[in-house]
Amino acid sequence: MNFFHCPIKIVSRNKGRSAIASSVYISGTRLENTWDGTTHDYTRKQHIIHSEIMLPANASPQ
Repeated sequence: MNFFHCPIKIVSRNKGRSAIASSVYISGTRLENTWDGTTHDYTRKQHIIHSEIMLPANASPQ
């Protein structure tokens, strides 16, 4: 039997991490962090069945 696993962690920028880098790693995609100009690319990561980044209804897509 398979069990769903959803870890929730706090990402703190003052510890050298970013929400963009974490989400790109998990989703296996490529995004640019406009705060520091860093491009994170994990498109070669394998075994990702589905990924989706969702925004609140009132958020701008940019």
